[in-house]
Amino acid sequence: MATIKAFIRTSKIDKNKSANVRFRLSDGRDFQVFHKSEISILPDKWDAQQQCIKARAIFDAQERSEFNSAVAQRKKIISEIYLQQGKNLTSELLDIEIQKALHPENQKRTVNSFFDMFEDFLLKHPLSKVRRNNYRVVLRSLQRFELYKIQVKRQANFKLDIDTINADTLKCFEDFLRNEHIFYKELPELYEHFKEHRPNEPRGTNTIAAIFSKLSTFFNWCNKNKITSNKPFENYTTPTEIYGTPYYITLDERNTLYNFDLSTNSALEKQRDIFIFQCVIGCRVGDLLKFTKNNVINGAIEYVAGKTREETPKTIRVPLNSIATEILSKYADLEGDRLLPFITEQKYNEAIKAAFTAAEITRNVTILNPLTRQSEIRPLNEIASSHLARRTFIGNMYKKVKDPNLVGSLSGHAEGSKAFARYRDIDEEMKKELVTMIE
Repeated sequence: MATIKAFIRTSKIDKNKSANVRFRLSDGRDFQVFHKSEISILPDKWDAQQQCIKARAIFDAQERSEFNSAVAQRKKIISEIYLQQGKNLTSELLDIEIQKALHPENQKRTVNSFFDMFEDFLLKHPLSKVRRNNYRVVLRSLQRFELYKIQVKRQANFKLDIDTINADTLKCFEDFLRNEHIFYKELPELYEHFKEHRPNEPRGTNTIAAIFSKLSTFFNWCNKNKITSNKPFENYTTPTEIYGTPYYITLDERNTLYNFDLSTNSALEKQRDIFIFQCVIGCRVGDLLKFTKNNVINGAIEYVAGKTREETPKTIRVPLNSIATEILSKYADLEGDRLLPFITEQKYNEAIKAAFTAAEITRNVTILNPLTRQSEIRPLNEIASSHLARRTFIGNMYKKVKDPNLVGSLSGHAEGSKAFARYRDIDEEMKKELVTMIE
């Protein structure tokens, strides 16, 4: 727990000369930052233990109150800065942030452009590595948008500015996102300076909604840190994310896939086994990729989800059932510390579809088209992917226990998570159970 102490340096000090009050913020043995304030006092008037003017010292009552209040207020400011910066804070940065807090009217931005501010946000706002990379996708989209306005729309003076972005700007940005797949084909000069190239397919509304959610978070951070008072989202209706009913394979289908003979195709067999392992562990593919033998602890898989590692880190422990144990035993002799013979994520998804096709798991399911937002009927073997394994774990588990918090403790969802709510599909079997309760 962080502590803040006020003190003065007493060595070689003329007792008749005022000393500046200094502050030390510490959090554990390995983290300390310091601040020398302009607040001063005669050394013989300072109570080192109480960190204020000595109670018995002869002192003007109003000046005593003002001095002690100034010390307490400085501690409060330091505490608030630490809550924002965390252990990225240095003594130099602390001095800068204190001056901003004391004299906001005199502060000039330390960053030069909208994109500099965005980089500053990525540095100071607590984000996991995965989320930080996702925000960088948004940043590059905004950079391409600005270039589009200048080069294509011939608006030579166009510049994204934190103080002037408004609802009209956001509408133009949304239109750009919806049509960028066209620009990528027809305006290749826009992409010469960007390492990230847009695919040829249009973005779905959910994808655009996620981009705007991140941009809104950035503006909220700027408002909170008094970088700007501009709130463009107050007058703009952002796209909303809509998800269809989650689909997943049944336990019988999972077992059919697991027991299907793929001995003639060992490469596909390995990826099928990994998919089944993911079905009984319920982790995200990003975490699955990083699992090593060290993640197996006392008959369970233990890990901290990469998606929330730096925001709300929580150890997830999933006991190994007989299927998981059997699969791990099968690959126990794998060289190195890798837990399973995982390939790239893209090839993994391709292998999953191929395994479904080979095992003839082709049941039709209803999905929501991300572009049209209309329902479509598709066979499982055409749309199966790594995330289907996670849905299979959650969906079948919830059907058994019907307790979202219990299932969430195994899947890594926070209690009351909106994301988890999407998995709570009340299927026909559960409906029958409910109506029989009132017979």
